[in-house]
Amino acid sequence: MKTELADLDAGEGSDRDYVNSLARGLEVICAFTRSRPKMTLSEIARATGMTRATVRRFLLTLVREGYAEKDEKMFSLKPKILELGYSALSSMGILDVVQPIMNDLSRNLQESAFVAVLTGDYVTYIARATSERLVNVSITVGSRTPAHAVSTGRVLLAAEPDEMLHRYLDRVSLEKLTPNTITSKVKLRAAIDSARIDGFSIVDQELEIGLGSIPVPIRNGEGRVLAALNVCCPSARMTTEDMQKHILPQLMIAAQAVTRGL
Repeated sequence: MKTELADLDAGEGSDRDYVNSLARGLEVICAFTRSRPKMTLSEIARATGMTRATVRRFLLTLVREGYAEKDEKMFSLKPKILELGYSALSSMGILDVVQPIMNDLSRNLQESAFVAVLTGDYVTYIARATSERLVNVSITVGSRTPAHAVSTGRVLLAAEPDEMLHRYLDRVSLEKLTPNTITSKVKLRAAIDSARIDGFSIVDQELEIGLGSIPVPIRNGEGRVLAALNVCCPSARMTTEDMQKHILPQLMIAAQAVTRGL
């Protein structure tokens, strides 16, 4: 048994163990976003940098296995694709623990709360809790947003090794989603570094005008960051100073409760 484990450790990350076709297939899946839920073969090829023939093989495989569908010339993912993510999340045990804690947090603050994980250059929302207010933030479970424009992205990127962070900053295109969105890689790196030092991040109207948010990391018992616990609220209702003063302490208590429950 020890010999088998040693062999696994020795070969971990080597080129001969890298399955290129699997990596490229995952890249095709990740090309679909909230703003691009349906795409043609040519659009997916441009988004991934692959040839049409290569993309076609991956898409037809996904369609055959029930993870995608084709409507005339348009391809889109099917709900079965969620099984991949939920299998990982279920093995982590985070969903069962976080939901009741997040429900209490949302009820106490009367604001919307979310849990997000880092998926490539995006954050994906895996759980949500809404308040009793008539107006709640309309982020849905399964939706993705560019990591550079949201506070959860900065908290999660701050937990990544420097090598990964360098690669992210080298490849990412910082789309200007609102007049407030940071599009300077130097400024984005500074914001990520601040999140690493402070243990939280506040973003004011960078993803959407009128929306502010503040998250803290969720860690497992060994201290590794698994996800980000986030509270979003309309900027007209709460300033960034108010978020840090009134929301941050309760966020930290909730995140610590999740860690204890994992």
